Amino acid sequence: MATTREIGHPLFVPDANREIANERAAKLVDTISDYLAVKDTIPTGFTQRAQILENRARVLDVLGGTEADWNDWHWHIRNGINTVDALSKIIDLTDEEVADFDKTADLYRWKISPYYASLMDPKDHRCPIRMQAVPSGLEYFDREEETDPYASVFNSPAPLITRLYADRLIINATNICSVFCRHCLRKKDIAQKDMIYHEQDFRAALDYIAACPEVRDVLITGGDALMLSNITLDWLLGELEKIPHVEMMRLGSRMIATLPMRIDDGLVEILEKRRKPVYLNTQLNHPLEVTPEAEEAVLRLMKAGVMVSNQSVLLKNINHNVHVMKKLVHELMKIRVRPYYIFNCKKLQGIRHFRASVQDGLNIMENLRGYTSGLAVPTFIITAPEGKGKTPILPTYLLNPNRNGKLLFRTWGGQVCEYDDELPDED
Repeated sequence: MATTREIGHPLFVPDANREIANERAAKLVDTISDYLAVKDTIPTGFTQRAQILENRARVLDVLGGTEADWNDWHWHIRNGINTVDALSKIIDLTDEEVADFDKTADLYRWKISPYYASLMDPKDHRCPIRMQAVPSGLEYFDREEETDPYASVFNSPAPLITRLYADRLIINATNICSVFCRHCLRKKDIAQKDMIYHEQDFRAALDYIAACPEVRDVLITGGDALMLSNITLDWLLGELEKIPHVEMMRLGSRMIATLPMRIDDGLVEILEKRRKPVYLNTQLNHPLEVTPEAEEAVLRLMKAGVMVSNQSVLLKNINHNVHVMKKLVHELMKIRVRPYYIFNCKKLQGIRHFRASVQDGLNIMENLRGYTSGLAVPTFIITAPEGKGKTPILPTYLLNPNRNGKLLFRTWGGQVCEYDDELPDED
């Protein structure tokens, strides 16, 4: 059989053409040279492994835990860090930060899982993990009232239900999280007491879904859906499966980032036996959250038949940098998590210091599409006010839909092109 170097082979390319192709390849590489120059300086949960293990030893010492405890998610929940005294033994706190704690804690709940605390740089006050979890005085001073982001009083047709779309809805199963994130859009409504809601309310929600044959997709969230016990989660998924028109179920959980030990054998067993597909939507916002433990949790879910997608939030000084976001989506793909959404942070009381501009988000999208794998490119979303739902925001590629009968557009690389189109059907 002829090789590709021999004339007549269908993939034969003359040497002169190879030279042209190599020149073009070099120009393509140059389009990502800025990222290549910095990508290895962006910390990840893998490259910072030694520091994280050192942090873990300190957290265990402070909390009196063992290595066996570390692998038990119940231990992490029981020992969630929610006092300044405990936190100050794990990370350095300034006097100003300590003074801010009491003010902020009166307004918004806070708690940090021991695992998530181990990801924090103990010295760096701008650590992106720390900024997501440690209360700040900026929350306290941001007192201007904003309306409910989901206008829940008008979008809850039954107990525990939030409905913003025609064929899918949310069951709000709990208000509990392993970490109460400082950028949470529901933080103003998270009560100070943990609550798994009453079975009577779950029954009412299930009855409502059963009476709505158009509902095919149900998202269980909270709080965090995986804060439900395995027994409760098994029951709820089983009841949803009994409803003929429910085609799929989704779980909303940050546990992949904040407490990956939650994906234990019992949970995997529950998910494996489902007859209808189950998907998990998680939220990792920085490459530091992509750790060996997160990868192991995703592999366990995949073996149970559960696909994992990521919904990042665009956060100022955490991930609103084009290179950090590209590194994040690359790290996610390496652990088999699909980048799904990037949400623009909403303008809400207590979280506005996290807001980056929509233009920042568009610039990130501009530097992803074409510059990395299409599968790694999420959709940039702004959430419309008053519960009007998610709206995708994209860079402008179409320049003129009818330029002498042709489309005029620009490519991801900035070249302007014409495209022969067909006439639309008259009817």
